[in-house]
Amino acid sequence: MKQIETVCPCCETTLVVDAMTGKVLRHAKPSEVDETGKMQLDPDRWESATERTSSRGRDATDKFEEALGEEKSKESRLDDLFDKAKKKVDERGKGEGPLG
Repeated sequence: MKQIETVCPCCETTLVVDAMTGKVLRHAKPSEVDETGKMQLDPDRWESATERTSSRGRDATDKFEEALGEEKSKESRLDDLFDKAKKKVDERGKGEGPLG
């Protein structure tokens, strides 16, 4: 991914733009840029990003466990439906045809 770093002529904000998509990847106000022109990392932003990332893993695990439980219960529900249908067929009698 090619990135282009530029400075807005109006507000002097430093922008990092993806050259392929044209989307702004990062931006920094003039107060967030050091004397060399590089963006300074904000520790609070870093920690909040770390929290969001770690919570995604927990959320994914929770969703997976929930889906797994649903699949297990689905199997037992389908087994029950099959048993009921089988019992119904057996009650009809073996001599009769499928349509009655």
